[in-house]
Amino acid sequence: MEFLFSRNNMVLYLLFLLVNSGVSQTMPGKVLEGLSMKTSVGSDLNYSVYLPPNYDHSSRSYPVVYLLHGYTDKEDAWVQFGEIDIKADQAILAGEIPSMVIVMPDARVTWYVNDHEGKDPYEDIFIKEFIPHIESKYRIRSEKRYRGIAGLSMGGYGSLLYALKHPDLFCASAPLSAAIFTEEKVKSYEQERWNNVEGLMYGKGLEGQSRITDHWKANNPFYIVKQKSKEELEKVRYYFDCGDSDFLYEGNALFHILLMDMEVAHEFRMRDGGHSWGYWRSGIIDALKFIGESFHQK
Repeated sequence: MEFLFSRNNMVLYLLFLLVNSGVSQTMPGKVLEGLSMKTSVGSDLNYSVYLPPNYDHSSRSYPVVYLLHGYTDKEDAWVQFGEIDIKADQAILAGEIPSMVIVMPDARVTWYVNDHEGKDPYEDIFIKEFIPHIESKYRIRSEKRYRGIAGLSMGGYGSLLYALKHPDLFCASAPLSAAIFTEEKVKSYEQERWNNVEGLMYGKGLEGQSRITDHWKANNPFYIVKQKSKEELEKVRYYFDCGDSDFLYEGNALFHILLMDMEVAHEFRMRDGGHSWGYWRSGIIDALKFIGESFHQK
């Protein structure tokens, strides 16, 4: 006997097979790109957002992780090079991390701080304008216990800095290959490096000890930690990860030692690898697992 299927009947038949074969009906997550927010200083802050599987088919509110890019990258780097949407989908569907919204802002080369002249107050905009903007547009739980932050290199520094300076806002911070430097290191920079990188935020033309300004100290994790108690520091959970052949290994190791000496609880990983996207891709889910633990009810 010969059966003739119309195109529509064939589609319905295939759907019937999928449903009855137990195949999951979970919809994948998605990335929204090309988004922007007008800031109080007149500039646009561009960003991308990852929405977890089934976001569009639920009414629940989600925890959030702000995921920061590195020096000279943009808001699309964690998607383009880090494949964060693919990795997050897999980890969420496997039950390795909780469903979460991941927000990726563009910080240009601001190092996530306010510049010394007050012309580009990136930190103020991020804390006072960007976070409220995101929470008004997406179904995000606004309590501290559901807000985490992570990043790589310059973004690792930013994720550490914001957690140290704003412990009332973040439950956990996961800096990867954080660009954190000692006073001695900064004083030794060649003038061209200082003028083209740090000098943009702290003042061009400074040399040696003159670079260690009050503004620089206020944004240096080593100085900030020394001004706080163990109890204050442990208001945020910290997870550090840096490759053993990364040029930033020294600052990360010394910061780990400082926290150990202060008996501040934290987790520190130094794995085989360098300053590369391969390293960060291999470590980001473990970082999100750590942050996700803070979202769980104890």
